[in-house]
Amino acid sequence: QVQLLESGGGSVQAGGSLRLSCAASGRLFRVKSMGWYRQAPGEQRDLVATIDEDGTTNYADSVKGRFTISRENAGNTVSLQMNSLKPEDTAIYYCTLTNWRAYWGQGTQVTVSS
Repeated sequence: QVQLLESGGGSVQAGGSLRLSCAASGRLFRVKSMGWYRQAPGEQRDLVATIDEDGTTNYADSVKGRFTISRENAGNTVSLQMNSLKPEDTAIYYCTLTNWRAYWGQGTQVTVSS
């Protein structure tokens, strides 16, 4: 089993910054990718950013140039630096890890006020 522990959510005004982190533990074999998704009230869960085992990154168009994903701690931690936040970034952010299946964290709330 894999456990994902997220931290770093909170409330910020538009234009501000937040950094999310997700620490993975457990059976961390053959991790293909880690990343972040988000879900706003009444909306589906959407991709924010992912980073593959070779360091290749993928971003949603809506966050390109504002968010940066990275992996640290020998690849067991994935972080999301979020700058120039907008009210439409408000959502619950979920960490995900994929090896032979997908694992999800519990989610952390990000609220951006105008």
